[in-house]
Amino acid sequence: MSIQWHNKRQILALLSSDHFVSGEQLAQELAISRSAIQQQIEAMGEFGIDIYSVKGKGYKLATPICLLDETQLLQQLSNRCFYFNDIPSTNAFMLTHGQELKSGDICLAEYQSAGRGRRGRQWLSPYGHHIYASLYWRLEQGMPQAMGLSLVVACSIVTVLKQMGVSGLGLKWPNDIYLNDKKLAGILIELINSAEQACQLVIGFGINMSMSASQGELIDQPWSDLSTLESMPDKTELVIAVHKQLKQDLKRFEAAGLKDFIDAWQADDIFMGREVSLLMAPNEVTGIYKGIDEQGAVLLQTAQGLQAFVGGEISLRATNKMA
Repeated sequence: MSIQWHNKRQILALLSSDHFVSGEQLAQELAISRSAIQQQIEAMGEFGIDIYSVKGKGYKLATPICLLDETQLLQQLSNRCFYFNDIPSTNAFMLTHGQELKSGDICLAEYQSAGRGRRGRQWLSPYGHHIYASLYWRLEQGMPQAMGLSLVVACSIVTVLKQMGVSGLGLKWPNDIYLNDKKLAGILIELINSAEQACQLVIGFGINMSMSASQGELIDQPWSDLSTLESMPDKTELVIAVHKQLKQDLKRFEAAGLKDFIDAWQADDIFMGREVSLLMAPNEVTGIYKGIDEQGAVLLQTAQGLQAFVGGEISLRATNKMA
């Protein structure tokens, strides 16, 4: 770990969101000057960390920060784990190193400077607040076998969150997880270009743990995080559990396809039975949402009958009417 992050993490370990810690105390603990402490505090703002500074009181975290325990990850994950304090993108790292990876290898970071969501959207990644992860997986039967994979990944994450006592969860086609009708997590699956017949994939996922107010204001849709729960899951334990569940479910998906996951998906699908619009620029189709089929396509009851729609450039929106 670089000296830059060593000092920052030491400061964060001493700070709390419940009370102020004086600059003098921080300087004594780290054996550096108070001006150096101030410089480190100011630099943390560039990584999305909100720290209150009050003259005569000291410093206090605006919202709790929970860092991953690298030692625990290395001991308990069954695959290689690449862990970074900051990185442009966990997906980009795995895409670059695909030829060296095995199914189940995972990359984790506390901060992403160029995190990405679906359709090229930015995924805000403030340091230490959330989970940013990318898993490598190889499908031997090629790209056709990957149809509906994002739905399986979403089901896996929801399964783990439920096991940890989280309620109020919902799924939105094709790659979003909601908590109390607000977005909690997202999934981005990317293909590694290769001449091989096998399909090499990077499965990126982000889960909101504790959103700061300043970062939340930058998001253009309703969001949720796990900090509002009576007992927030431990970040490291959550990553380990999701990794285990993903490996189990991806092997099951390879063997049996999406059909084994349809019931689980539809039980938590937030649009089931509602009137929705499918946006397929420049076209739009409206109908009653009837769930998904075995290829992961959206089933829509329209004036023309039951129709299936699938594609990377489709967006699904509710019309706020119930069937």
